[in-house]
Amino acid sequence: MFIRQCYKSYKGKRHAYWALVESYRTDRGPRQRVVAYLGQVDTQGRLGVERAAKGDSGTHQQSLYGEEPPQWVRVNAAKVRVENCRRFGGPWLALELIKTLQLDRFFERVLPQGRESIPWSTTALLLVIARLCEPSSELFTAEQWYPKTALSDLLGVPSSSVDDNRLYRALDKLLPHKEALEVYLKERLGTLFDIEYDLLLYDVTSTYFEGQAEGNSLAQLGYSRDKRPDCKQVCIGLVVTRCGMPLGYQVFAGNTADVTTVEDIVDMMEARYGKSNRVWVMDRGMVSEENIDYLREGGRRYIIGTTKSMLQRFESEMLKEDWHAIRDGLEVKICRNKPDSEPGLSDEIYILCRSQDRRQKDEAILRRSEEKIEKRLRSMQQRCQKQKRDVQKVEREVGRLLGQNTRAARLFEVTIENNSDGKASFKWKKIEQRRDWAALSAGCYLLRTNVTDWSDEELWKAYIQLSEAESAFRIHKSDLSLRPIWHQKADRVESHILVCFLAYVLWKTLAALCSRAGLGDEPRRVLSELGEIQAMDVVMPTDTGIEIRRRCISRPTEHQQILLQRLGLNLPSQIRQTEM
Repeated sequence: MFIRQCYKSYKGKRHAYWALVESYRTDRGPRQRVVAYLGQVDTQGRLGVERAAKGDSGTHQQSLYGEEPPQWVRVNAAKVRVENCRRFGGPWLALELIKTLQLDRFFERVLPQGRESIPWSTTALLLVIARLCEPSSELFTAEQWYPKTALSDLLGVPSSSVDDNRLYRALDKLLPHKEALEVYLKERLGTLFDIEYDLLLYDVTSTYFEGQAEGNSLAQLGYSRDKRPDCKQVCIGLVVTRCGMPLGYQVFAGNTADVTTVEDIVDMMEARYGKSNRVWVMDRGMVSEENIDYLREGGRRYIIGTTKSMLQRFESEMLKEDWHAIRDGLEVKICRNKPDSEPGLSDEIYILCRSQDRRQKDEAILRRSEEKIEKRLRSMQQRCQKQKRDVQKVEREVGRLLGQNTRAARLFEVTIENNSDGKASFKWKKIEQRRDWAALSAGCYLLRTNVTDWSDEELWKAYIQLSEAESAFRIHKSDLSLRPIWHQKADRVESHILVCFLAYVLWKTLAALCSRAGLGDEPRRVLSELGEIQAMDVVMPTDTGIEIRRRCISRPTEHQQILLQRLGLNLPSQIRQTEM
């Protein structure tokens, strides 16, 4: 049954009235009949009759953003307005990724609700979402970012209940579950994307502190990848799969050498996931004979970069023409016979690699460094000829010059002596033999492995996957603002790194979904595009003086709609307001 508006003319005027009509089937097709004439009925009366005709008792469960049956009232269009515009797309997308990983269920299981009004599991979700969408301090998140988003509706947590102290305490609650989180995510990601764990990529980076961090024993001065040797730092060792999915990480003191972290990381991974026929891929910073022996003793397989100095032992092999071209500008060759100066092991092989692109880059860097040194040496020589200069002072200047230009420093030989008249005698020359070797070795690098059943191309491709670990560090530091660290306590620092790690897992999950949908594997553009979707309150004054307020979501653009369809996401049209 439904209601229909009917019209009747009386004394030259057209009058409207309403009727309750029923549809029924006959042998000649569908027919309609009037059940009751309702006369002139106002809007509320019509809605009541319509609901009664449909048998809608109004007792059904309502969802957060479900579609309601249409309701009709008279609205003053001139006074319709929009209020309370907030960010919706980014937080909503992050929450959808969390649901895909079922991370919310994991938090509910390991962080059960106690007497607190807001569950710690929900606050942990807030930390991860904020780190992905707009990484900043806990104070900024609580006071500036959260009130400007629709997370209060999505999570059911009012802005008044979120403060920096609650976020700090959530960090403390989350940290003890780091290992369980890594194990759970490894299984979940492997199930979702059919990830293979036969190749593990390991690399180390560092991130620095703002402040002295005197109460943190891990905060130490060391080699800074961020060009901040003046700041204390911590080192982070990260293990990822061949597709860049993070598997686990460990935090080390800031003065830890890369080469000393290998045993800790390998032992940690094997304790969690057991030993299997994995291949470990590491760069030349991890190379030492102790590490090679350790890997071999456990029957582990490895592909490791070597230091530049080892390349010179293969000079005769580099001069030969038996290179294998993998693609344009890239050649490799396997060297099974080691030089006499390298004792090596019987089941080890070396892979020589030569890249044209890398050669051009190395030559350009060497040329700039060489020209800078040569220009400065000439200037210093002329100055010594004109002035009486102290030998030790000149030696210090030369040392600084060569130290600032290490690429070309080995090409020059500088001699400084004290003349009989007290002046410094300054002589320098280029060593052509070293210049010839620099030209020959430009763009070349050497790999070392005990994987003997792979082709040279497979070995090179496996090693080059280390770029995934490097990319992970870049995203951590730039997009997720891992650096600098403002926390001073050791536990808070580790919690901060854990939240960044979880946000990176969401990042890689979105990248995998984009790749599966044919959108490439770069989620940055998707996050930016969908992050522009807004939530807002539409206020509609009615003819009865009552204002109708609906919390709606902006209509996606054509490009946004394509992204949503490809990703299989359904954007709601409105949000049901929760009582706060």
